[in-house]
Amino acid sequence: MSRTVNAYAALTSGSSLEPWTYEQRTPREHDVVFDVQFCGICHTDIHMIGPWGQSFPMVPGHEMVGRVTEVGSGVHHFAVGDLVGVGPVVDSCRKCEPCLAGLETYCLEGATSAYGVPDRVDGSPTRGGFADSVVCDERFVHRMPDGLDPAAAAPLLCAGITTYSPLRHWNIGPGSTVGVIGIGGLGHLGIKFARAMGAEVVAFTTSQSKAQAALALGAHEVVMSRSETQMASQANRFDFLLDTVSATYPMTPFVQALKMNGTLCSLGLPGSFDVAPFALAMRRSIAGSGAGGTVETREMLQFCVDHKITADVEIVAPDEINTALERLDRGDVAFRFVVDMAR
Repeated sequence: MSRTVNAYAALTSGSSLEPWTYEQRTPREHDVVFDVQFCGICHTDIHMIGPWGQSFPMVPGHEMVGRVTEVGSGVHHFAVGDLVGVGPVVDSCRKCEPCLAGLETYCLEGATSAYGVPDRVDGSPTRGGFADSVVCDERFVHRMPDGLDPAAAAPLLCAGITTYSPLRHWNIGPGSTVGVIGIGGLGHLGIKFARAMGAEVVAFTTSQSKAQAALALGAHEVVMSRSETQMASQANRFDFLLDTVSATYPMTPFVQALKMNGTLCSLGLPGSFDVAPFALAMRRSIAGSGAGGTVETREMLQFCVDHKITADVEIVAPDEINTALERLDRGDVAFRFVVDMAR
């Protein structure tokens, strides 16, 4: 039977979030229902509440951790009381090449997002984690391993896998020289992962105030990217650059910092790239990457246990979500907000 869920929703495009209730869909055979304990706030939430959103009322939130309260009759890998997490994707076609490889984020039919889109089965809108309960197909539910603080682990389900996945795909490890561009919600985890993988890690930032923080996160070195002298000294140095900047900026000096056959991977995916094509002539590449799929997410969670990695978070109460969204929009957070939904 359905359940009345208390949530925080944007009732119209661009509106502030406010308390709202809805009827959760009846759990299906392979569904897991869980009470949300913590839900991270992602910059994508701001876009979805605003220009990207198409379906309202909308309950955002796609970095969810909580305790299982019910499982469908066909669920055999989860039980009531388990600590679980759900990220940005809650369904996919399950038959295309990416889906069969466990890379459901790249589903050729389009992955089903955690909120604000039609459910693939009944067409009802998906609802996110700014709520006291969530229902999700077991394929997209992750067991949260022992040893991770659940609040600090919540952002791993989006920010974490979004940075871990490209580092793994481009085979970062001992002997690699990696630059992380932008030391924010994504970048701080990129530094931690690259360092734990054994790479030499250099942080690029425009803010001198973030230099010490970057070193504390594990960077071996910090480069001030607005210094022409410092940037020129990086030429032909890097195997891989993890770019977390979402705004268009002069990219040519960074591409020139790549070795031959090096790759700059844009996670921020701005509206356009400002780069001189000649900078690519040494077989340098610009690529993009989305959040990894279910297989990589589970691998990442174990990697985080093994290397004691979580996000650096500021925990807020549900009635502080709007303030946190405003602060996030102006960059006033170090490094991720997490909502304690039980407060």
